[in-house]
Amino acid sequence: MKLSREIKTGIIVIGGILLFVLGFSYLKSSPLFDNSKTLYAVYPDVGGLQAGTVVSINGFSVGKVNDIQFKDTKGNLVVTFTVGSDFEFSKNSTVELYDTGIIGGKGLQITPVFDGAANVQSGDTLSAETRPGLTELAQEKLTPLFKKFESAVTDADSVLINVNNVLDTKTKKDLQTAINGLSELMVSLNGSAKVLNNILKTNEGKLDSSLTNFEDLTYNFAKLSDTLNNAGLGRTLSSLESTVANLDKVLSKIEEGDGTLGKLMNDEKLYTNLNNASRELDLLLQDFRLNPKRYVNVSVFGKKQKEYEVPEDDPASKIE
Repeated sequence: MKLSREIKTGIIVIGGILLFVLGFSYLKSSPLFDNSKTLYAVYPDVGGLQAGTVVSINGFSVGKVNDIQFKDTKGNLVVTFTVGSDFEFSKNSTVELYDTGIIGGKGLQITPVFDGAANVQSGDTLSAETRPGLTELAQEKLTPLFKKFESAVTDADSVLINVNNVLDTKTKKDLQTAINGLSELMVSLNGSAKVLNNILKTNEGKLDSSLTNFEDLTYNFAKLSDTLNNAGLGRTLSSLESTVANLDKVLSKIEEGDGTLGKLMNDEKLYTNLNNASRELDLLLQDFRLNPKRYVNVSVFGKKQKEYEVPEDDPASKIE
């Protein structure tokens, strides 16, 4: 069967129209024969979201972004996207705008909700959320840090200004003088160290001899200690310790008033009586020395003994 020129021309035109429609549909990322649901979400800023970006649920691709347009004069943007009809979820679900990677790029992911409400239908507008990206988080965390750093720099600048005000010409000269003095002191200490090193080097033999003598002295002292130990010094010290302990017991008994010596030291009445007795004995001996006739009278040839008369100045008569 031979086709006419008109039929061939019609077939070519119809094929061109179909190719145009299919190409346009491909460029818009919306298949020509597709039963997907067309949904909407409104964002104040899409962060560079592009048409054709994949829309996912739990990491699984379920659709694409079809178009992005301004909604009003406030700058809000309407994102149009399609989702396959083989997955049902509530119209209360949300659409989140997030970063797809470190380098950049934005994506949409649906957080499905199954709360028993009506399922989402084509033409519905879902609630929109925006997850902060790495840039926003970094800016959020670093901005206070930069402010603190700026404040610290300002404070440091103020401190430097105050230091410059304090360090006038005279103070700077004084600091230079002090530093020069410290340098001279270090030079002097270095010289002293050299002199000390020379002294030690010169008297190295004497020091060695002194250390040897000290070692011999220590050895002799150790031998002396062993000799004293072998000579029974330990037993002597033990005996002396026992004697001191016994003496301590005797002194304790004396202080407590035990025994004659203890009573004599602690009984005041006995001390008074002994003192009075000593005084009376002293007077008796004195009277015996001054008036022996009172106590001894010798009669010769049976002569009658005269009675003794007490003198007026007899010391015994003064005893109370």
